[in-house]
Parts: sequence; C-alpha cells; structure tokens
Amino acid sequence: MSKVDGRFKFSPISVNFLTEVTKVLFAIIMLSFQARQQKVGEKSLLSISNIVQAARNNVLLAIPALLYAINNYLKFIMQLYFNPATVKMLSNLKVLVIAVLLKIIMKRRFSIIQWEALALLLIGISVNQLRSSPQGTTALDLPVAMVAYIYTSIFVTVPSLASVYNEYALKSQFETSIYLQNLFLYGYGAIFNFIAIIGTAIFKGPSSFDILQGHSKATMLLICNNAAQGILSSFFFKYADAILKKYSSTVATIFTGIASALLFGHTLTINFMLGISVVFISMHQFFSPLAKAKNEVPNGTMEMTDAQDLRSKEASFINMTAGATEDASHHIGPDEKQPLLPT
Repeated sequence: MSKVDGRFKFSPISVNFLTEVTKVLFAIIMLSFQARQQKVGEKSLLSISNIVQAARNNVLLAIPALLYAINNYLKFIMQLYFNPATVKMLSNLKVLVIAVLLKIIMKRRFSIIQWEALALLLIGISVNQLRSSPQGTTALDLPVAMVAYIYTSIFVTVPSLASVYNEYALKSQFETSIYLQNLFLYGYGAIFNFIAIIGTAIFKGPSSFDILQGHSKATMLLICNNAAQGILSSFFFKYADAILKKYSSTVATIFTGIASALLFGHTLTINFMLGISVVFISMHQFFSPLAKAKNEVPNGTMEMTDAQDLRSKEASFINMTAGATEDASHHIGPDEKQPLLPT
C-alpha cells in the first residue's frame, strides 16, 4: 500500500502519531460520556485532582506506550519484506512469547494440552512462512531473509513484552476508568511518536516535518483501523488476557489474506491455507473444556475442597474421641458384673 520502489510515500511515524491522536480523542469523548453518567455525590472523573492522582498511579503505562511506538514502526518495516497476510501470521508468533512472559511475570499457569496447542500454533505459522520471504539483497548487501528474520525477532519480542506489561499495568489499577487509563497510554504514545517526528525532521530536514505528506484515503482508513484495533485491545487486556486477544486476531487473518489477494494480487498459497487450518485447530484445542479441565484447579475450588477434607478429618477425630471417652467413662452396674470363673 502506497509503496514506491520499496519505500512508502508517507512517513510511517506520522501514521502512528495520527493513530495515537485519534485514540486520545476517542478516550476523551468516552470519558466525558462516562462522567455525565456519574451519580450525584461521586467524585468527578474530570476533576483535576482525580486526573492527577490517576496519572501518578498509572505512570507505568509509559513503558508499554514506548514499546508500542517501536513496534508500530516495525510493522511498516515488515511490510517491505513480507506480504500483509504473512505479516499477520507472523504476528501470531507473539502468543508463544506472551505465554512465557505471563508464566514468568504474572505467574499464569497453563495445562499440558494448552502448551501443545501453542506448539501447534508455531507449526501452523512455520508452514505458512515457508518460501514466503522474497529473494534478493538489501542496501546493506545482506540477504532479505536474514534481515527479515532479525526484524521478525524484534517484531515478536517487543510487542509481546508490551502486551503483558500493559495487561499488568491496567489490571493493577483496576478501579481506574479504562478510558482514563487509555488517555494516559495513548497520550504517552503520541508524545513518543511526536519526538520521533522531531528527530526525523532534524536529520532529514524541515520538509519531513509535514505529517500529512504523502497521505491518501487509504492511509486515513489505515489510521482509523489501527486506532480501532488499539482501543479494542485495551478492553482485552483489562477484562480478559493477552492470549485471548492474540487468538482472536487469527480470525482477522482470513480476511487479511483474502483482501491481500483481491487488492494487491497476492496468491493464497497452499502453505497459507494449511497454516490457517493448523492455527484454528490450535485455537480450538487451547480453549476446549478438556484443556481447562486439565488446568490447575481454581483457588476457590481448592480452598473449598481443602476445607471439606479438613472438616471430614475433624469429624472423624471427634467421633473417635467421643467413642473413646464414652468407653472410659462407662460404669459397670451391679447386674452387669459377671464372675470371671463359673461358680
């Protein structure tokens, strides 16, 4: 899209900046609607003191905002080495890194079946990636595939860390309005991208400061699409989890592949179709009731089971003690006395 001689006609950083500005405006609008629905006597969401306090509590959102700014730029770089459908499939590799980070950082547990499902996901992506890299060399005289793999490793690791850290930051301040948290997150993102625009203008000249240069209707649609995806992702991170968000994105892969074939002439290869099939099998296996049954028993259930076992043991001990006490306190009556030897 809008590529000429292997380059974009517009600045990818400007697209990311406009995307963050769009999300900031959406967060402000939704926050104002939420403030109007507050009950009488509640502290206003739009009060200066409330915003300042929330900003202090959610300062950690600056970290995923910086990581997202880096990742969003890498998305455009990846388009130079892979077609859009393949880029979408490669992004699903993040779910493996996310699972490991969730296990390490947030102590999340997964069943064996779920780990097998993630392995299937890796296989599906690998099948689709076979022979998907273009041949040739870059300006650095390095094979395109080598550079693409370097970008892929960064493209997978950076957003995975951002997703897990974003989920942690949003849920750690769960009582804060999600629209207020989004305002901080997207505000940080807009600041980081604007700094990148200034840096680009310093190195390339003032002409590159025009953020609308080279844009078209297609880029405007891209900005709206990216903004919608970012807003939707925040709800996944706060009210669900990063893995569910990544798996749900695989559904969009089908539409991305079809759109890529229709609009840009890319061929839907057998590798792509097989990869999609394996990915959906993996998704079904990961969320199947069997996988959940094999997972760790919830804490509430474990506590209930432990309490029932404890009560059962206590009841048995009490009954045994009561029986022993009854035997020890039993007095033999005169008519119950029997001679030891017959008379």
